[in-house]
Amino acid sequence: MAENTLFRDYLARLAAVAVQGAAREESFYASLADLVSAWAGATKVEGVRVTTLPKATEAGNPDFRLWDGQQHIVGYIEAKAPTVENLEPIVENEQLGCYRSTFRT
Repeated sequence: MAENTLFRDYLARLAAVAVQGAAREESFYASLADLVSAWAGATKVEGVRVTTLPKATEAGNPDFRLWDGQQHIVGYIEAKAPTVENLEPIVENEQLGCYRSTFRT
């Protein structure tokens, strides 16, 4: 299945960045942007564009903006480094709460 290859390639890219040492969260962004774009293409989701570190929104600065190429925003992604082991404190933090309340449709 093509999706399995996409995710295996993504994990391999993350590992390659991680073994270089001194990687920050942003060091992994290109790999995630490529995964989202590749997944959209593989699943025939038309017109998905990824903007890394877009302009600030009314809720703050999400790491990625997904849009359709026509200025219609599809969604946002708040990324964390793959070395973060416990996401529970992040899920409950003020930043994500603000995103959820602002971008809820």
